[in-house]
Parts: sequence; C-alpha cells; structure tokens
Amino acid sequence: MSDLPRTLLVGIDLGDPDYAESLAELVLLARSAGLEVTQVVVGRRHKPDAATYAGSGKVEEIGRAVVDTRAGLVIFNNDLSALQERNLEKALQCRVFDRTALILDIFAQRARSGAGKLQVELAQLRHYATRLVRGWTHLERQRGGIGLRGGPGETQLEIDRRLIAGKIKTIEGKLAKLEKSRAIQRRARHRGGVLSVSLVGYTNAGKSTLFNRLTHAGVYAADQLFATLDTTTRKLWLPEAGQVVLSDTVGFITRLPHSLVAAFHATLEETAHADLLLHVVDSASPNRLRQMEEVNKVLAEIGAEPVPRILVMNKIDLTGAEPHVTRDECGNIAGVHLSARTGLGTDLIKQALIEFVRSRHPVPEQQADIKAAEITADGME
Repeated sequence: MSDLPRTLLVGIDLGDPDYAESLAELVLLARSAGLEVTQVVVGRRHKPDAATYAGSGKVEEIGRAVVDTRAGLVIFNNDLSALQERNLEKALQCRVFDRTALILDIFAQRARSGAGKLQVELAQLRHYATRLVRGWTHLERQRGGIGLRGGPGETQLEIDRRLIAGKIKTIEGKLAKLEKSRAIQRRARHRGGVLSVSLVGYTNAGKSTLFNRLTHAGVYAADQLFATLDTTTRKLWLPEAGQVVLSDTVGFITRLPHSLVAAFHATLEETAHADLLLHVVDSASPNRLRQMEEVNKVLAEIGAEPVPRILVMNKIDLTGAEPHVTRDECGNIAGVHLSARTGLGTDLIKQALIEFVRSRHPVPEQQADIKAAEITADGME
C-alpha cells in the first residue's frame, strides 16, 4: 500500500478504554507504512453496524471527507468483515482497509529474511482467505472444464479457496523445516551451557537500539512502529560470565492480529525457549503500563510466561531519571533504568546478565562458599 494515494483514517469508538491510544497508534502505523494521512474521522456507536460498521450517517460524512481531501484510501481502526469492506468501497468509491490489513502490509514491507517473508505471506493468506467467504460476487461464477484449474461446475470462489489452502500448506511445511533447524541450534546452545537472552517489548520501545548498543550489530533502528521484524541473534562476551546469545525480536502492539502471532510462531518460539527475557519498556510513554500488559498478554499466549525476566525501563534521557537498578526481595536485579540511545546505564544491563549467569552457574569461588555454607548448616543440625 506504500504506493497508494492520500489516506483518510476512521476510528469508531465502541466504548473501548484504549480507544484514544489505539487511534493515535493508527496514525503512526499509517505513516510507518509510507502513507499520507489527510484527515481522521471519528465516531461513536454502541455496536458495529452489520452492513458498514460505521452506520449510514457516518459513512456519508466519511464520503464527504474523501471528496474534500481527495483521498484514495480509507483505513478503519476497527476489524471489518468482508461484507463491510465491500459495502464501504461501493459507497465511498475508493479502497477500504482495516487495522489488521494495514499491519500486515507494514510487515510485508519490512520483512527481509526468507523466514520473515514466509511468515508474513502466511499471515496475509490466512487473513485474506476469510475475505473469500462473501467478499466479491465475481468469485461465484461457475467454471466448467477439467484439469488442475477446476472440474465441472466448480466456482471461481472454490478454485481460489483451494489454491490459497494449497499455498498455506506449502508455506507451513517450509516454516516447519526452519523450526526444526532452530530447535537443533537451541539444543546445541543448551548443551554448551550458553545463556540465551531475548529482548521483548512493545513496538518502538527501543529494543533494536539497545541491541546495537550491547552487540554493535548495526541492526536497523528507527523511531517508527515495527522497524524490526526479523529476529537477529548475536553473541555477547561477558568477561565474568562467559558467552551470551542475545536476540532482538519483533515488537508487540495493541490488538496484534492473531494471524500474525500464529504465523510468527516459529520466530516467537525463540522467546519461549530463552533462558532470560529483557522486557524493554518506553519509560517516557504515558501508556507504558498498558503497553507492558499487552506484552505480557502475548508472552503468555506463546508460552513464554514462565521464563525469568528483567524489566528494562528505557529512554530515561527523556524523563530525567538517573540510571539505576531495582532488586527483588531475594536481592536479584529485577529492573534496570537506562537510555539505550545515549548509552547511559547500559553497563547495568551487563551487570544484571553477569549476576543472572552466576546465580545459575556459580563460579568456583561461589561454589566453595555454597559448599561451606552447606557444611555449616549440616553442623548446626
């Protein structure tokens, strides 16, 4: 959609508590996709209109705004059914997309690796397969003949469904092979005793900036949503703890499409199998608490909830806070406050990683202290 004309955004409030923030994110998403936002039309309803989601009166208002701003594309901040999309396009005389389609398009633009492209294509196919149910009337035409392109009486809709189903199966097979390869690599790291650490967090929280600061990897980082899609892994040597494998992962967002979560399962599974998660948070965001909840929700969905984690409160250069660590009741580092952009406090991350490694694999001096403590305890008994 990056080559499409001027864009009108629509947000219908159904009483969701995160409506305002979600609509602000839609503007950022559109700009991240390279679109020119001409106007934002808002409205309120108790429930979606079955035919157009927005209702006839609001659709007329949107139509006038389309004409006034010469917009060629309308994007709703809501999930539209195939029927609603079709009716809206007919009424507005322009292309209509929903939030999910916009996110899928951004992912398609940003994917660079072979695995990333396959996962995005799978998500798109799964999403648009649902649009074949009642989306376009021309797909109901009967098609005769025999051969691979359909038997007697088969409709174009049935052919398209079958072709999409076949393509989905092929991609799923390729991704399954890639997952087997990743599993072998994980087992090799585990046998070697190498600590696996994954950076997770809300999109644009500064994960890639922190990753570059720690590993000097040169991963693309920008002040935009979903700047990073493909998981990048680099080795980090800590003199007092040995080698650590650090992975930068895709960011999360409010109402992240389930088709994307499912398609990126192979990539996100790296997070579920990590030894430690660094949950990077934009401490300058007024919505940081809700963003943290969204990340925790996705982590639970992919089975990463039991993985130990350290909270990384990033962007203290914007809040005026000083770099420092917080500890839990056991004395372990539970949080680090830093600025990945300026580098202020990033040494505390290394300190946290060293302490975590030592807690799992005590060095000889620590082992001797532990043994001595055990002997003392036995003597007291």
